[in-house]
Amino acid sequence: MLRSVSYYTTPSPPAPPVTVSRRAASFDAGATTTTNAVRFPSLRLRSSNTRRALAVRASVETGEAQQVEAPPLPSAGKKKQATRRDVRNIAIVAHVDHGKTTLVDSMLKQAKVFRDNQTVQERIMDSNDLERERGITILSKNTSISYKGTKINIIDTPGHSDFGGEVERVLNMVEGVLLVVDSVEGPMPQTRFVLKKALEFGHAVVVVVNKIDRPSARPDDVINSTFELFIELNATDEQCDFQAIYASGIKGKAGLSPDNLADDLGPLFEAILRCIPEPRIEKDEALQMLVSSTEYDEHKGRIAIGRLHAGELKRGMEVKICTSDDACRFAKVSELFVYENFSRVPADAVQAGDICAVCGISDVMIGETIADKSTGKPLPTIRVEEPTVKMSFYINTSPFVGREGKYVTTRNLRDRLYRELEKNLAMKVEDGETADTFIVSGRGTLHITILIENMRREGYEFMVGPPKVINKVVDGKTLEPYEIATVEVPEEYMGSVVELLGKRRGEMFDMQGGAEGTTTVLKYKIPTRGLVGLRNSILTASRGTAIFSSVFDSYRPWTGDFMTRDLGSLIAFEDGTTTSYALFNAQERGQLFVRPGLDVYKGQIVGINQRPGDLAINVCKKKAATNVRSNKEATVVLDEPLDFSLDDCIEYIQEDELVEITPLNVRMLKNPKMGKKNSRG
Repeated sequence: MLRSVSYYTTPSPPAPPVTVSRRAASFDAGATTTTNAVRFPSLRLRSSNTRRALAVRASVETGEAQQVEAPPLPSAGKKKQATRRDVRNIAIVAHVDHGKTTLVDSMLKQAKVFRDNQTVQERIMDSNDLERERGITILSKNTSISYKGTKINIIDTPGHSDFGGEVERVLNMVEGVLLVVDSVEGPMPQTRFVLKKALEFGHAVVVVVNKIDRPSARPDDVINSTFELFIELNATDEQCDFQAIYASGIKGKAGLSPDNLADDLGPLFEAILRCIPEPRIEKDEALQMLVSSTEYDEHKGRIAIGRLHAGELKRGMEVKICTSDDACRFAKVSELFVYENFSRVPADAVQAGDICAVCGISDVMIGETIADKSTGKPLPTIRVEEPTVKMSFYINTSPFVGREGKYVTTRNLRDRLYRELEKNLAMKVEDGETADTFIVSGRGTLHITILIENMRREGYEFMVGPPKVINKVVDGKTLEPYEIATVEVPEEYMGSVVELLGKRRGEMFDMQGGAEGTTTVLKYKIPTRGLVGLRNSILTASRGTAIFSSVFDSYRPWTGDFMTRDLGSLIAFEDGTTTSYALFNAQERGQLFVRPGLDVYKGQIVGINQRPGDLAINVCKKKAATNVRSNKEATVVLDEPLDFSLDDCIEYIQEDELVEITPLNVRMLKNPKMGKKNSRG
């Protein structure tokens, strides 16, 4: 069904230079910023760096006019430019746990997407089982709402830095972003990453200070910190003049002031219509649609999702699939869908500026362009940052191979890994040194761990080695990736945390009081390899009270080797079934991973040694049976074994160790190909 579309046509010739008068800013200690001075009366310049950055940006002489060359339209003078007044495309970006998905829930409910009597689960956008279990968003997802006759396409994005590739590939589908910031924590490492990407695309930003109802909320400080972050990231004057909305996503309230919230999210919707630009399109030009995401449906096959940049796309239309290297092929659109409310709705045609889903092109890939059959040209492809961590994948060679898994061969493993590349742009897969080895590279350990967990649930059996950083060699010098790590820790545990970070070559560059008043926020630049196993160590040192996060910073010179684990492992001495009698004696050697009655094999890691170096122990030994009567058997009291998750196991293992992954179990073992290293019996 065709929809009526309203356009606003802009003049095609390039605009002449315009004269912009900038007032001089006052930079004494009590002065407020000229930008945002009206919108944020409490916004004040606190750091000298910010003052210097603003001084460069402002005109020093009072009242002096500057000649500023207006940027030309993308195709000025050649193509007819127009904007869609009835559509807005936005992405919601933030640091992990700052409330993006909960805010989208409230927006959907208030837009009457669901019936009044319909049962709706929390965080409805997190539809993946792993997302619900971990409480994080892993994949970007599309939805849309209607507000006052305008369709608002919304893309919910991940907040964890390891899934930054998901954010990068969807930002070209939108014209603006909602930057959600916690009213207590303020801007965090991932806030910096997603904001940097949005500013590079030139997108308009609406800042949403979320969780404003928290008792320790500090909205003025958060706005100050956010504004300084804009300055540090070289935002333009227009981007720095952002609109701030104060909201409580869980209560579904928003307002222009933290002390005066409306009863609904009306102020947020109005800000989207007012501050997010209308999609600029080439109305009468040849069809162009950049594929930003793909999905798979059992009945429809592969589904390509993207924003229509030019022309019109119709169901049944013959199109040309273009790549960046001018290699083109032809295809036919079998079905066409648009996003309305919380579902995909069939459409006969889609106009430029809207986001749609296309079926019928079985081999389409992310980054390719669906173009006009005769005159279509490719759009610039999607570029994401390079991976920083790699892991080796092997077929399972343990004595228990094939007991639980459905897919255990090299061919199964190869097909599954290379299939992941079709939708995961930030990941790379290479063949290893042997036919049964594959090197998988990603943006972080969690990025690869999510793939491992998904494969495990699909019935795959395999092994993985420890994570390793990807170094670069520039001008004969070895460079390694560094990350900015942020740790919020109670003051009584700060000494232990600082010592841990120092051992791993961390360099502190900032320390300030936390939001709660009893905590301290530490910021470090630390090698990525120093983060492996660091999270658990910090939680142990702080009795589980520390909050840890990190984001990629840059490549810096190699800092030398250092130890990430001081203790060795306890190794099973033989194949068999664990017994209480053997475990009672073995627990004196360290902390165990196994319980009585479990099958183990020779070389399996069954515990953590209390000293450096590995120790082979017998956990299957049975008590000798004698003909001597005993009135009472000795009571065996066993300590509770450590319960390591998949993430914990991958962080624990060293160079000569592996993790065996099966649908029902995760085990650690010594790598049989590397021989006995630091082992004693």
